[in-house]
Amino acid sequence: MKTFEYTITDPVGIHARPAGLLVQAVKALDSKVTLTNKDGKSADGKKLLAVMGLGIKQGDTVTVTVDGGNEDASVEALEKFLKENL
Repeated sequence: MKTFEYTITDPVGIHARPAGLLVQAVKALDSKVTLTNKDGKSADGKKLLAVMGLGIKQGDTVTVTVDGGNEDASVEALEKFLKENL
């Protein structure tokens, strides 16, 4: 299991469009991805409504946990996605 944190820079946070892109990116990986917000609430990265339900805003730090599969490649891909899109 690998974990990293990312601070959201998108002015509107994780809303419908970027949440959908994030879910697509997670579904392309062979690892289980869990997102946890600053309040400790977590969601499966493959479930759009769960990700949106975290209510992540600009400036919030998200903890991303990657478990199973090729964890190193999954972490690298997710970090790149987050930097480019959120």
